[in-house]
Amino acid sequence: MRSIGAMLAVAGVLASSSCGGGSGAPAAPSPAPGGGSATVTITITGVKGVQSFSPNPGSCAAGQMIVWRNADVVTHRVRLDDLSVDTGDIAPGASSQPMALGNVSRSYHCPIHPNMVGSLNTAQTPEPPPCTGYCG
Repeated sequence: MRSIGAMLAVAGVLASSSCGGGSGAPAAPSPAPGGGSATVTITITGVKGVQSFSPNPGSCAAGQMIVWRNADVVTHRVRLDDLSVDTGDIAPGASSQPMALGNVSRSYHCPIHPNMVGSLNTAQTPEPPPCTGYCG
């Protein structure tokens, strides 16, 4: 027969491995790729053409995560014009999954409401200046 101490130790190991440490707290988000620390949120404001996304144009650092948040009362969807990304339907009050779009400027629209258009300007990471003097 096993001791109660051994059984409690096994139960503790099982609990911590099955529930992310057993604390119940969500894991901290990892930093965005490319060194950006904050996720850029673009708000969907309604069916008003180029005024439907805020900010528009949006901007972010290369590799930074982007999220579209639907602040309207109807469902929207965001699709890049080059068809490389489609968020799927975003219900009122919901947000898209965070995503990195690379390091090029992108234009997008809502395929449900074709007059809703937006653009995203991605800042390139600047190259370091050339070495002058001792560059050991």
